[in-house]
Amino acid sequence: MKRRSILKGLALAPLTNLSGVFGPQPSHGDTTMATGAQPNADATRTSRSHIAGMPLAEMREQYRYDLFDDYVPFWRKSGFDFDLGGFMCAVADDGTQLNTEKSMWYQGRGLWTHSYLYNHFGGDEHLEMARLTKEFVIKHGRDAEGNWVSSMDREGRHTGAADRMGYAALFLAEGLQEYSKAAGDEEAMDLAIDVFWQGTETYNDPARDIEQGYIPISYPGMRVGGFEMVTIVLLNSLLQKRSDAKLEARMSNALENVTEQFWNPEYGLNNEALDYEFNRPDDENEDFMYLGHAIETFWMILHEALRRKDKALFDLAAERLKRHMEVAWDDVYGGFFRAMEVNGSYTFDKVLWLQEEVLIGMMILMEHTDLEWPAWWFDRTFHYVQDKFPLRRHGYPMWIMGGDRKVTYQPKTARKGNFHHPRHLMLNLLALDRMIERNGAVSDTWQ
Repeated sequence: MKRRSILKGLALAPLTNLSGVFGPQPSHGDTTMATGAQPNADATRTSRSHIAGMPLAEMREQYRYDLFDDYVPFWRKSGFDFDLGGFMCAVADDGTQLNTEKSMWYQGRGLWTHSYLYNHFGGDEHLEMARLTKEFVIKHGRDAEGNWVSSMDREGRHTGAADRMGYAALFLAEGLQEYSKAAGDEEAMDLAIDVFWQGTETYNDPARDIEQGYIPISYPGMRVGGFEMVTIVLLNSLLQKRSDAKLEARMSNALENVTEQFWNPEYGLNNEALDYEFNRPDDENEDFMYLGHAIETFWMILHEALRRKDKALFDLAAERLKRHMEVAWDDVYGGFFRAMEVNGSYTFDKVLWLQEEVLIGMMILMEHTDLEWPAWWFDRTFHYVQDKFPLRRHGYPMWIMGGDRKVTYQPKTARKGNFHHPRHLMLNLLALDRMIERNGAVSDTWQ
């Protein structure tokens, strides 16, 4: 067993504003929702003409700018290897390449991002970036035993050992299944499924003994909420493209694990770590809650409930998402903090990815329900993020990926993300398109 050091958070994501610095703005209605009292849990509205004080069309333009005028140009200029393929995420704020390492996590994630961009917004340049990444990874990414390595140099030489947790395989599988649709490549889908099961086999090894630095104590075979989370979002997308009974069973298993096994009824929160048999340990992990993963997971379950047309699952995910958000909100400085030991310390750093997971979840609920509280939380989160994270005030594109409790600017950072931030922008932009098409009316999913 190994005791963690203090939690170290990095966020993923760039962002830039459309028209200057946003300040807190009043929402549509008589009160400023970002600063007012949270609406009653059962408060509703029949339609949404405004979100966070902005007409839907104006909010859509903000998202379009952030995606196509900020994120996309940055990655075409900095961080992508157009000669050999692959993403090199060690990039300074001014776009300077700090090193040329190619992490397997970020190859799979970038493959997903640019395949999804192509699938939903077009642009041959995105398909080309995805193709180059896929070819680089398939050519260089496995060791002699067929395991996916954790990192490579620019030319594809292995700089890190095989991934022994299973995450590298899952992120790659997520990218491959999205690429299969973009390229019309059924072999890529076959490989995605094989790689998914390869990563799952690694995770299911009871002898797996990999320290998870963000968890208080690590031990052999430890089950972690994060792995179930990635499984859910990956399979939700894959199963929309190909029917597979075995994968459906694994999805149901992951949903049960998150909503029952990891759920701690005493605290009304999800644990992040259980033992191999999914028992709650009697140690420092018992009251450790990684709130960021829980919030992220429950919006993914909202998406899965929509795929299944399971209203009970949707309502459960919404309720638990709200619970984790309420606990994670920092009433002193604003924003959501990542983790806590219920009977001990809190981890107050602020990472962009967590704030954006909230924005995704609230957008799903605003699109598919008439509840008022998601609009209130979106309002305060959107304006907090716009106020704290953009780098434009320091003369750069993109956004601060993570910082201390106050999101203090650090002039020298060493990584830019290619996954959480563009995912947030794409998912919410697509949702806004649908909402505008319905003139702000709630979807008929549950009617």
